Amino acid sequence: MAPDSLNNLFGEALETMRRTRENFQPQLALREVGVIKTVFNGIASVSGLPNAGYEELLKFPGELYGIAFNLDEAEIGVVLLGDHWHLQAGDEVERTGRVMDVPVGEELIGRVIDPLGRPLDGKGRIAFRRRLPIERSAPAIMDRAPVNVPLQSGVKVVDALIPVGRGQRELILGDRQTGKTSIAIDTIVNQRGQNVLCIYCAIGQRAAAVAKVMAQLEEKGAMAYTIAVVSEGNDPPGHNYIAPYAATSIGEYFMEAGRDVLIIYDDLTQHARSYREIALLLRRPPGREAFPGDIFYIHSRLLERATHLSKEKGGGSLTALPIVETEAQNIAAYIPTNLISITDGQIYLSPTLFELGVLPAIDVGKSVSRVGDKAQLPVYRTATGNLKLDYAQFEELESFARFGARLDERSRQVLEHGRRIRAVLKQPELEPVPVPEQICVLLALTKGLFDPVPLEKMKVAEQEVRSVARELPPEAIQELYSPKGWGENTLQSVLQQCQKAIDTIKKEPHE
Repeated sequence: MAPDSLNNLFGEALETMRRTRENFQPQLALREVGVIKTVFNGIASVSGLPNAGYEELLKFPGELYGIAFNLDEAEIGVVLLGDHWHLQAGDEVERTGRVMDVPVGEELIGRVIDPLGRPLDGKGRIAFRRRLPIERSAPAIMDRAPVNVPLQSGVKVVDALIPVGRGQRELILGDRQTGKTSIAIDTIVNQRGQNVLCIYCAIGQRAAAVAKVMAQLEEKGAMAYTIAVVSEGNDPPGHNYIAPYAATSIGEYFMEAGRDVLIIYDDLTQHARSYREIALLLRRPPGREAFPGDIFYIHSRLLERATHLSKEKGGGSLTALPIVETEAQNIAAYIPTNLISITDGQIYLSPTLFELGVLPAIDVGKSVSRVGDKAQLPVYRTATGNLKLDYAQFEELESFARFGARLDERSRQVLEHGRRIRAVLKQPELEPVPVPEQICVLLALTKGLFDPVPLEKMKVAEQEVRSVARELPPEAIQELYSPKGWGENTLQSVLQQCQKAIDTIKKEPHE
């Protein structure tokens, strides 16, 4: 071979070696590995990870993960997120260098997942494109806008007397089996066609109860715009603890994209109990009712993430309806009072009303919305009038009349009017009422059109008035949603039609 050819080959070889050396990327990665010292009841103590951070995700054998909760000098207290029966002392534990996160995106709509993002509905894996940490800072005050757009629940008593706005936090509380979840599910069902994405977060609920809710949402077509994040009662306490944070991060993804989101936490009583269990197992000092001192903080940092963003931030909103269970109607207990002070109002369900068959069993006197009519369509102010005051007077007078006192004519009128208010505010489950029908019924009620109707015919009379609303012309519907509501001419016209509909009921012979 000629010397020139040898030189060329040698030069090419040197150039190849130089490029290879420059492009070489070492594949070695440092792993920080510790060992399990003890494991029990969903809690593990780990040693040998001096650089682990608070709430860092740690990887255990068998694709099991845990969250670093207690960072002591000698060991780390870890909350395990799954079945841990295969773990034993001496097993290796590896740092991941990241915090707990959850998949987010459009692919989750219509799916049922666990707090780790794994599907539970048997529809196959979820092809998500992005993950977000479950613990995120709440939006700054300057990034928030006033709550002034209504979130219609479809429940007459709520929309009329305890209005909820988009971006508000409204607590639902009451004893067990009083219909708390029903209020929340009715609100989800009513969002059909309202461009509101819904998230139902079940925390420590019985599998049968969760299955019932999912069946109701499927039957009403609500799963088309709903995401369910489910942690059942037999899941580890770590799952119950992270469930509401994971659901909130999913909701924030859509809120930051400019959409309106409704999230239901069912319920935060179980969340508090799971956190208490974790804290006691980690030997954190107990406080009132054995709850740790930071129990207020874990709920406040969760619910502070619900807000209405300013237009500069996209204008999206996250409305939270947390549910909490009371015991023997004690709303002054530790967890209920914590949540009442965090939220913007409460809807209280009374077991007494429930037993009397007044459903939904909402106690109007103990329920309040601190946003009030600022998050209510203006036409409701005309339609409701002094409805809340009239109902309160009726309840006081009714309890007095039980003692057999002789009443004057004015008192009897108050009683009869109040009975019709109660009859109108009754509503079957899973039958939300549209806004025009609510307004017509409330107008007829406040103007006394229902007073001559016998109580046994109130249901029929209400249906007749609702049929008037369904036949309103498009111009009247458009005016209904306007900033000023109905004008005097439209109002009088609607009242006349309602009166005609009620008159046909009064003329029918008694059965």
